[in-house]
Amino acid sequence: MTVWILFILCVLVFLFLDLTVINKKSHVIKSKEASIWTAIWISLALLFSGVIWWLFSGEHIKNPTGLTPDKAVLKYITGYLIELSLSVDNIFVIAVIFKSFSIPEKYQHRVLFWGILGAILFRALMIVFGVALINRFEWIIYLFGAFLLFTAFKMLKSDGDEFKPKESFIFKNLRKVLPFTASTAGEKFFINKMGIRIATPLFMALVIIELTDVLFALDSIPAILAITADPFIVFSSNILAIMGLRSMYFLISRMLNKFRFINYSLVAILAFVGLKMIFSHHIEIPEWLSLAVIGISLAGGILASMLIPSVDEEANH
Repeated sequence: MTVWILFILCVLVFLFLDLTVINKKSHVIKSKEASIWTAIWISLALLFSGVIWWLFSGEHIKNPTGLTPDKAVLKYITGYLIELSLSVDNIFVIAVIFKSFSIPEKYQHRVLFWGILGAILFRALMIVFGVALINRFEWIIYLFGAFLLFTAFKMLKSDGDEFKPKESFIFKNLRKVLPFTASTAGEKFFINKMGIRIATPLFMALVIIELTDVLFALDSIPAILAITADPFIVFSSNILAIMGLRSMYFLISRMLNKFRFINYSLVAILAFVGLKMIFSHHIEIPEWLSLAVIGISLAGGILASMLIPSVDEEANH
């Protein structure tokens, strides 16, 4: 329990410093700043694998699955890469939400900051629930695997229709119970008008981002549970991926049109993980192979996006 408390405290300290020191004043986060912070978060996440090795090399943490330090590190890195890669799809949706509500760039970080806090809470609950289900009902792993295959199939067959936040079920019902103004009021989530508390577009965007993150977690949590059922590895890899999501958003959101084939990478990863879950009691897939499949899938999508010209580029030539 001490390890869990220390890890959560470290995350909260980082978030506190982020809000009160690093990003105390709202500003537009440029690509250079975003790339530096993305590199910092990825480096911290990879360095944390040393902490994982230390924890599992002795009796520093409960080890219900009997993992050796080397296996624990491999599972952690594999889980982190899965979460990081699935976060790319989340970035596409966040960009659409911000665009739909006309959120100025200088206030987007503030929305994402509070979104992270909610995501940590919701994902912690989902991880505890998911681990408990797998430990109690072994057959649930087949259900998770089938769900991931279904998600991969849906993603593959997607016709590319853009998500429209203002036409969503969430927004339409939220407006019925919460007064909403279409204009922003600086970095405020609420304003008082004629004695009535009214939500600004920042708050509406925050709520929709929060709830869509829960939907994304329905894919990502089962995906990492296919790698390991150790609760601390699942939680730490998930949270560290989310912590780096904000800087990744400001880096990647400006280049979304360049990642045309990354969707196929996510389909391949989800399909592989789904099959891994379904056959987990019959075929043992080594961790290095899982890591290789995820790495090759991501690299393939990025390289294809860079090397294969789009229809517009071909037309210009």
